[in-house]
Amino acid sequence: MNTLKAENISYGYTSKHKVLDNVNFEMTNDKVIGLFGDSGSGKSTFCKILTGFIKNYDGQVTVNGEQFSSGFNPIQLIYQHPEKIMNPRWNMRQVLTESWMPPEDVLDTFGIKEEWFKRFPSELSGGELQRFSILRAMNPRTKFIIADEITTMLDAVTQVQILDSLLTIVRERDVGVLLVSHDKRLLNRVTDDIVYLDDLNK
Repeated sequence: MNTLKAENISYGYTSKHKVLDNVNFEMTNDKVIGLFGDSGSGKSTFCKILTGFIKNYDGQVTVNGEQFSSGFNPIQLIYQHPEKIMNPRWNMRQVLTESWMPPEDVLDTFGIKEEWFKRFPSELSGGELQRFSILRAMNPRTKFIIADEITTMLDAVTQVQILDSLLTIVRERDVGVLLVSHDKRLLNRVTDDIVYLDDLNK
């Protein structure tokens, strides 16, 4: 069993206003946990702290009692806008294999077509890019996925397809998921439990 723990997390963009104040959170890799909160409540900031994209915070984040220092980060972040974190000059094969090349059955689960590998990010839809973004994060060394509003910009059918694919693969691989959303109905449908950021951020 792997455990992700955030202890006494505090962070502010200015010295006078803290977005997060003494937040404590813990989850294991056998759960899909929903993180619910209003816009501007600090959800994305918390995601970036958990995954190491924000470093100048108070407190600590650990996996199995150890802080990430270098190499591959076992806590991977999936963004709402995948096009913003992909090199526009790389084709999709390069984008994906920067992390790893999934086997055929995993590509099939996510509906990845062979011809997409030769295309560039600007030539794919948001849903197609998000499939690649999720697969990039599902490197075999990943222990936890932090999914920050990953289906918000997609139509309802694509949302269901992508979430079904994600939940299928994480359960097969024993990867824990923190699914962040302001859509409480969505979280009620697909998560094992829901955490309210306001309850953590006191």
